[in-house]
Amino acid sequence: MANTSTRTLRLLSLLQNHRYWPGEELAERLGVSLRTLRRDIDRLRELGYPVEARRGVDGGYQLAAGAALPPLLIDDEEAVALAVGLQAAAESPVEGVAEASVRVLAKVVQVMPARLRRRVEALRAMTVPVDWGASARAGVDPDTLTVVALTCRDAERLRFSYTAASGQRTERQVEPHRLVSLDRRWYLVAYDLDRADWRTFRLDRLATPQGSGARFSPRPLPAADAAEFVRSGLNGVPRPYRVEALVEAPAARVRPHVGHWGEVEELDEDGGRCRLRMTADSLDWPAMALGSLGAEFHVVHPPELRALIADWSARFARAAG
Repeated sequence: MANTSTRTLRLLSLLQNHRYWPGEELAERLGVSLRTLRRDIDRLRELGYPVEARRGVDGGYQLAAGAALPPLLIDDEEAVALAVGLQAAAESPVEGVAEASVRVLAKVVQVMPARLRRRVEALRAMTVPVDWGASARAGVDPDTLTVVALTCRDAERLRFSYTAASGQRTERQVEPHRLVSLDRRWYLVAYDLDRADWRTFRLDRLATPQGSGARFSPRPLPAADAAEFVRSGLNGVPRPYRVEALVEAPAARVRPHVGHWGEVEELDEDGGRCRLRMTADSLDWPAMALGSLGAEFHVVHPPELRALIADWSARFARAAG
């Protein structure tokens, strides 16, 4: 008979993979008596797993929703699917999803056997991502995201090579603070030990990150939070285009379409009109975003966007015959 800890894990796995188990069948699967099964069920409840019991001749057990999410057991196939899904979610435009995905991805990859990591990497290498915006963002290697996320979590000094916008490559040693997903890019906020100051690093320009093993005491960040620190730094960087448009639709309808890539302001008390502001490296993405709203709109500026939309309209009209 398996020891108590092994049997408890086996019981948990069975309960997670089957909605309802008759008591006698569950005990038979585990090779224990009904009395021992009841003790094992009580042990799971003490660990925070909400196991419901149905009494009677056809009595049995099932996991129920609890006040908090307990740890889950997953098999190899599920672990690979979870890691691949989290890598895709790391590019999500939904507020907060990208950061949470990277935190979970770091936890999963940290305990994943090498054979499963190879499967995840093979799937990622053979998958072609689609970017509906014409100004494609440079991709970030999931391994880079994972290494940096772990050093942020563990307050561990980090070394990496960094290529600046000018093309100059330098070696950096930093105290990592937070990862920030903003405007379809990932940024690392860290204290640069060589320059004795806080810096923001784009992850797609960062290579060969390695934790040094040296821990540090976190320093106070000179901003309300990491996202604000990144935004304040980017505000000093000129953007090619600043877009403003008036949309004949409620702000609540427009916001889900543009996510955190645009600022939406309600204009009418009845919620029938709003103002949309965006900054972009290319006008293709704002044009696509406006066209996908399914509402009338007027481009306030820039005039280049009006010209682009007119060109697209003519081509679409010709395509429609």
